Amino acid sequence: MTYYFDNAATTKINTKVLEEMMPYLTEKYGNASSIYSLGRESRKAIDTARDKVAKALNAESKEIYFTNSGTESDNWALKGIAYANKEKGKHIITSNIEHHAILHTCKYLEKQGFEVTYLPVNENGIVNIEDLKNAIREDTILISVMFANNEIGTIQPIKEIGEIAKEKDIYFHTDAVQAVGNVEIDVKDLNIDLLSLSAHKLNGPKGIGVLYIKDGVKIDNLLHGGSQEKTRRPSTENVAGIVGLGMAIEIATENIPQKAEYLKSLRQKTIDGLLQIPDTILNGDPEKRLPGNVNVCFKYIEGESILLMLDQLGICASSGSACTSGSLEPSHVLLAIGRPHEIAHGSLRLSFSKDNTEEEVDFLLEKLPPIIERLRKMSPLYNSSK
Repeated sequence: MTYYFDNAATTKINTKVLEEMMPYLTEKYGNASSIYSLGRESRKAIDTARDKVAKALNAESKEIYFTNSGTESDNWALKGIAYANKEKGKHIITSNIEHHAILHTCKYLEKQGFEVTYLPVNENGIVNIEDLKNAIREDTILISVMFANNEIGTIQPIKEIGEIAKEKDIYFHTDAVQAVGNVEIDVKDLNIDLLSLSAHKLNGPKGIGVLYIKDGVKIDNLLHGGSQEKTRRPSTENVAGIVGLGMAIEIATENIPQKAEYLKSLRQKTIDGLLQIPDTILNGDPEKRLPGNVNVCFKYIEGESILLMLDQLGICASSGSACTSGSLEPSHVLLAIGRPHEIAHGSLRLSFSKDNTEEEVDFLLEKLPPIIERLRKMSPLYNSSK
């Protein structure tokens, strides 16, 4: 049996989503740019999915652009705004705990002559609003702060950031890949100009994402080619993926408060159980975090060893972002909130979905403590601390 606690990395596709997609992988295979009926059928399906995404975000359908992934959406938002507005200024503000899709894009833009301010975060991973205000310059053209962190689950003060950006006439982008479907998002109320999301984080298919671009935003294309997506994102449309995303976001945003309460109960049960293990530290804000996110550090041991031993029991978890799983470096997020290297290496991230149960959490809490004890007995760091 498999116990899956890594929904922040990816989610199981919903059966209703798969059923909705299947016709567009088989008999309804027309190119949406074609004028015959098979193509028009695909075009109609895309338009329907676009409406569903717009409704979920309280956006306009014309403001929704389909991409290949959350990473592409992040790249497009940053590069597109930077190049289209470079005559106004070349300064960008972000945080130092962003996903690498943002951080690496910022590093790239710095090589192109742009300046980037990386805001620090407090010990819980939250941006200080005063730091943001102090970082703003006359030539600031973009603020990009993620809605919720993919590792420690911390939710940022998005409404306050949006209000500041609007007041200063600065574009505001948020990477909401982890947030969509887990918290309610209203782009109009939050003054968000650009928002990235990805289907596979909300029980949809991999390989399809969205960039919301508020009407009137001045942005360059990331790709160049045909006239798809109103000429802004050329490439033959992934019709089945788009249909799947539309259904997935519709389902994911149906009863967010009810789902959040259930996930919070699993989260708290898990946190309470893990903190019974000596020398365990909770990472991220205890309250201002995604409902299904748990992230802890176990002193004196390596997170990778924990994961391998859990895997032998059929338990799937992670030590941080799936995008950096091959790296030997400790999490940049944990270092940013003040965890020393040797402690940051002992991290464990658990992320729940509505499909997880209390019985699964009980199994985890039964099996994990002996693993931690066994690894510590083999640890030179642990033995030298005693």
